[in-house]
Amino acid sequence: MPLEKTLAAVLSDSSRFGQIFIQRTGSGGFVLCHRDDENGRDLEIFKKPEAALRIARSDDAGKYRPLKTAPNLQHGWRLEVVDLGELRRALDYFYPGRLAMLAAWTENRLSTTPLRETLDRQSGMYRIAAEISDKQIDDVVGNFCKSDGGCLRTILWKRDTHGAIPSTSLPPKKFDPGHDQTGRGQNAIPLLCQEPCNLLVAECRKVVKGEADE
Repeated sequence: MPLEKTLAAVLSDSSRFGQIFIQRTGSGGFVLCHRDDENGRDLEIFKKPEAALRIARSDDAGKYRPLKTAPNLQHGWRLEVVDLGELRRALDYFYPGRLAMLAAWTENRLSTTPLRETLDRQSGMYRIAAEISDKQIDDVVGNFCKSDGGCLRTILWKRDTHGAIPSTSLPPKKFDPGHDQTGRGQNAIPLLCQEPCNLLVAECRKVVKGEADE
């Protein structure tokens, strides 16, 4: 499969993808764990890619994770998969859609959508989000998308069709696919963000509604 080809091209004997550490085994399989648990013991062992769905569902406190690329992946697990196909499935469960974005990006066919364009096409209860000011965008994106406590994706989209950066509150490395967004400074496969997500749109709506209700 195309995604497996992309994955094979970026993997080394030990790789990092978001908060996940991936170790190749001698039998052609792979072992995955939280990056903090690379040398951990007494980890709960799973052997099916589908286990990633359960692991990714909640954080260490058992709270639901609506944003799967938030830096709050739970600890204490070890997932063993038998081949590249199972690895691809597991990573897609952990970080939905990110391998497809990586494939498109490496093949120079990834298109991005500006925030303003995304907001302008909203309808119904989210239509009001388009009324957000540039100052409000600066604050919302700077807080919601920040790697430390927000989201580990590398932002590739712009604020508008004029190419303005999404937020002046974010450091340049937030837009650099070569930077490890976990802050560890290690080589890592990037989690790419090609367009503003629905959760960010909802945050923009909240800001506009909050000021409109005052």
